[in-house]
Amino acid sequence: MKWQGRSRRKYTGAKVKTARGKRKFELGRESADTHIHEAKRKNISTRGGNRKVRLLQCNVANVTDSQGKTQTASIENVTGNAANQHYIRRNILTKGSVITTSLGSAKITSRPGQDGVVNAVLLE
Repeated sequence: MKWQGRSRRKYTGAKVKTARGKRKFELGRESADTHIHEAKRKNISTRGGNRKVRLLQCNVANVTDSQGKTQTASIENVTGNAANQHYIRRNILTKGSVITTSLGSAKITSRPGQDGVVNAVLLE
């Protein structure tokens, strides 16, 4: 579990006197860290009776070219990631990752850990 509430420190470094403890709605979950492998999904119940689909593993992406035509392509590996350089070595798929597909190099536009699918735009 990950607590995503307000910090106990001010921006100056001073301690904030807490008026209350932690709350259930401030709890977060661990990241999905989607890897390249056969598709594996997990349904997550969220607040308000809604749900998210966690994509734990995936090896295909919906790639859109500049003309707007979308095709399914197999993912080969991750070649760039602005969020974390170590994700390149570990082949973790996140939004903004640059991946090598069977159609060419593409940039991921969806959030695999939240949406349950990998959508990407072909880089020219």
